Amino acid sequence: MSSNASPATSLTSHVAPIQAGAHVTAAHWLKDTLALALGDGRVQLVRDGAAQDVAAHPDGSILVAAGDSGRLVTGGDDGRVVEIRADGRLSAVATARGGAWIDALALHADGGLAYAAGRAVTARDAKGRERTLTAPSTARGLAFAPKGYRLAVAHYNGVSLWYPNHEAAPEVIEWKGSHIDVTWSPDGRFVITTMQENALHGWRLQPDRGHMRMSGYPGKVRSVSWSSDGHWLATSGAEATIVWPFDSKEGPTGKAPRECGVRPARVSRVAFHPKVPVLAMGYEDGCILLVRFTDASELLVRPARKGSGVTALAWDARGARLAFGCADGEAGLLTLPG
Repeated sequence: MSSNASPATSLTSHVAPIQAGAHVTAAHWLKDTLALALGDGRVQLVRDGAAQDVAAHPDGSILVAAGDSGRLVTGGDDGRVVEIRADGRLSAVATARGGAWIDALALHADGGLAYAAGRAVTARDAKGRERTLTAPSTARGLAFAPKGYRLAVAHYNGVSLWYPNHEAAPEVIEWKGSHIDVTWSPDGRFVITTMQENALHGWRLQPDRGHMRMSGYPGKVRSVSWSSDGHWLATSGAEATIVWPFDSKEGPTGKAPRECGVRPARVSRVAFHPKVPVLAMGYEDGCILLVRFTDASELLVRPARKGSGVTALAWDARGARLAFGCADGEAGLLTLPG
């Protein structure tokens, strides 16, 4: 699915601008409230066209953020982990020992969370009980399994699969190199990491612990997104979105990926629609496109703008609105026409 043609249809008139005022680190929806995590330490909450600023990290920057329908959790270079609700309520969750930077965050569906600072990984369940793990090296990525209370921790030379509520040591699935971020497939059968090299690596947890190597990217993969049915994994890092098939028990082994939205700029962020086979793609030159999988048609959301690379994309739960944020503090909200 590749096309060098210009998008035939534009949705730009359906985009409402938002002035975030600082680098947008992440965007998440708290039901009908949009939360933008910003590089200057603020969280901007946007609802019904009105914006509210929350000083989440007044003495630092937001480095990482994770959200669900009820909360946004942020980690900063001040060593703090903070939780923000849609009404602006803020509560301090934790402070890393020695004020170490928060490198990664993950949320559990039952209300728990995990955060990493250096090699120290802390998991807190919904009742507030904490367990800690010392990773083999700096923990760069965290992700809870889609079912159960199991945490994947990406680090140098592999991933540790840890049950924080068990006394047993974590299982380490190995592959040489520096693993940066980690994600589980929605059915829990695959674990995939982005790497310091321009590649992904994957493991089939069932049935054979087989390896999957996904390489050939001209740049580092900074963003991944699963389709709603779990059959596709979209990735950034090239002058098109590279989408790998996971609709069989072997995953992408021996299969070529699809390419979407070929343009003369690298894709920086990707986000699958939560209900239908539509993919949002943001580029380093500020352009944003939607691509429909069924016929490869492209819709323009935002034209390219110099110095305004896309750093965040987020669909709301209904798939009616797409929020975006950029490196220069510009942001916006696309409302799909009825």
